[in-house]
Formats: sequence, C-alpha cells, structure tokens
Amino acid sequence: MQKKIKVGIIGGAGYTGGELIRVLLNHPLVEMVFVHSKSNAGKALSQVHTDLLGDTHQQFTNTIVNEIDVLFLCVGHGESEKFLAGNNISKQVKCIDLSEDFRIGKNKHWVYGLPELNRNEIKKGELNIANPGCFATCIQLAILPLAHARLLKHDVHVNGITGSTGAGQSLSNTSHFSYRNNNISAYKTFTHQHLKEIHQSIQQLQNRISPAIYFIPNRGCFTRGIYTTLYTKSELSLEALNLLYEKYYATHPFVHISGVPIDLKQVVNTNKCLLYLEKQGDQLLITSAIDNLLKGASGQAVQNMNLLFGIEETTGLKLKATGF
Repeated sequence: MQKKIKVGIIGGAGYTGGELIRVLLNHPLVEMVFVHSKSNAGKALSQVHTDLLGDTHQQFTNTIVNEIDVLFLCVGHGESEKFLAGNNISKQVKCIDLSEDFRIGKNKHWVYGLPELNRNEIKKGELNIANPGCFATCIQLAILPLAHARLLKHDVHVNGITGSTGAGQSLSNTSHFSYRNNNISAYKTFTHQHLKEIHQSIQQLQNRISPAIYFIPNRGCFTRGIYTTLYTKSELSLEALNLLYEKYYATHPFVHISGVPIDLKQVVNTNKCLLYLEKQGDQLLITSAIDNLLKGASGQAVQNMNLLFGIEETTGLKLKATGF
C-alpha cells in the first residue's frame, strides 16, 4: 500500500490556499499535517472556508513542523523567499511555491513547474518546484507545441480575460463587486509580469529565440477561469497543426484539443486546459481556457506533487466541470 504523503500548507486562508485544501482533503494519498495562518490560528478551517463545514474538523495553526514530505507556499509574491530565509525548513522537505519568487532564472534548487514542459525534471524529485502563474500557464499551453517544433517565428498577439479570484482576497478598487459586476477593463497591457515566464519557456525550447508577445489582460465580471485568444502567422495547414498539437499533448492528461469552439464552463472547477485551433489565410488563432485557481494554481501544484512523489499524475484531480 502506498505510504501517504505528509503535507504542510503555509498561507491557507486565501483563495489558492483554500482551493489547495479542498483538493488535498479528497486526495487518497495525502495526510494534511498542518495548515498555517498567523491571523487565523486556532480557528477551524471551515470558519474561514465555510464550504468545508462537515468535511474536516482541522484547525489553522501558527506552528510549523518539519515531519512532513512537502510544504506548499500559498503566500503573496515576495513572501515565499522571506519565509524560507526566516524559517529552518528541513532539506528533506520538498517545497512547492505558488508565488512568483522562484520562477524566473536558473536556480539550482528549483525547477519551473509546468508539467507539460518540464515533467521529466519534476519527476526526478531532486528539486523544489516553482509553480507557474495562471495567465502564464494558459498562454504557454497554447504555444508550447509550436515552440517545441521551433515554429514560433512570428509576433504573437494575445487577449485574455480572467475572473476576480485572480486578484486574490485583498480588497482594491478593481476587485469590489460593484466595480467588477457588469464590467470589463484592461490592465498591465503589454507589461504583465507573466510575460517573463512565457519568454523563458519559449527560449528554453527554441535555443533562446523568442518572438515578440503582445499581451492584453482583462478583468472579467466572473469569479474564476481564464479565457485567452492568441493569433500568430503559420505556414502549416490546420490539419497539420492539429496533428502537431495532438502529438505533443498525447501523454499529458490535462490538455485536450477540441475540434469545436470551447467555452469557459468546460474547464471551471477542473485541472484541464482546453485548446481550439482555427486558421484564416496564414493566421493561426488559438483559444485556450483554464481554471485560474486549479490548472492556474492549486491544481497544478498538486499535479506537480504527484509527479514529484512518483504517483499517478491525475490522482486527486479528476474533478467535475460546472456544465451549467
């Protein structure tokens, strides 16, 4: 019988922490040893994540123990590096960081945790894992097969829309219900921080050659999910492109190529990424959709944990979409 993976979570009160708890509670091979939160220590998990009432009696703690196998870091950007520097975490404990602190650049202790790009390196189990960003995941999965074949030669134009949970729980003018509801707005046009991750991955596949990527992210009036449309030039036929994508993702269980247009509800509450390709002349249009809290964050983190500990990649992640 498979020994259970002992897990600790730092920052369990936010959106990604809560989603991670929900997935791990239903993971057959996980024992959740502690969920850390300074501001909620002593409270039941279900007092903060009220949908967990009846699922667990576990409480938040402000105590960290090293008798675990893996530590998930669900804290804000810039906080993971500070946490690890300020706490004596055993070298035997593998870390999976959901912030952006370790994603960019070569680091001998970390691997960029996009399984569809670096699965073999993740499976070696030697390194900590820097979980990718949500927009970065959605966009990269749309273009990885082209980059892998060194066919991503022309400018890429991307328009994406994300749910309000992508902004985290901290209140701001653009995260209030009265602003988001019945509204849409662009932000960080051409400058979004996830572009660095995307360029880094393309350069990894194309010998440091990366085309310009013009990305316009938008705030949507829904809570979760990311829907992106990308277009770039391609000389290949649509049939050849679909074959290229099917071949690249043949062994990756969470990415699926659709023969008909896709919509957001097909992926919300799942760890899937759905892709749809179409062509007009020499222009290739790729539609890509994920759940920002699952494949874009906590679900992908659990997928990485599964790979890291040599268990079936889909364990605990066979989740049902919200069809209607």
